[in-house]
Amino acid sequence: MAERPPLPPFTRESAARKVQAAEDAWNTRDPHKVALAYSEDSVWRNRDTFLTGREEIVAFLTAKWQRERDYALRKELWAFDGNRIAVRFQYECHDAGGQWWRSYGNELWEFDEHGLMTRREASINDVPIEEHERRIHGPRPHGERGAGFPLR
Repeated sequence: MAERPPLPPFTRESAARKVQAAEDAWNTRDPHKVALAYSEDSVWRNRDTFLTGREEIVAFLTAKWQRERDYALRKELWAFDGNRIAVRFQYECHDAGGQWWRSYGNELWEFDEHGLMTRREASINDVPIEEHERRIHGPRPHGERGAGFPLR
């Protein structure tokens, strides 16, 4: 089995690297690439949807990024302990009708000894925004890595 460093137990530095790696992967909008960070039997709660395994994760992300156009994400380390990481995030996208959205959320992650995520629980709220209110434009520039983001 391939390892996905950094591996638990996490330090502040290694947890921050894990969060940035997740942000970078999700910003590719490539469901197959993203799914490789999860164990074969990973379980998810994403809003009101429950998933098990990489195949379901790929199908979910494929449909998500067909609906959520020009998706761009920022994640921030909130807390960590042992093999667990808590993250807050914001992303922006627009729907087929052109309405822009900013989504605010929190995730709880649990990892196995190989650094694969075995559990992901995400709570997310969506707020409609005007295009001129956008602040997330594509992947995070290297100079902004590790920087926090405003609550609103």
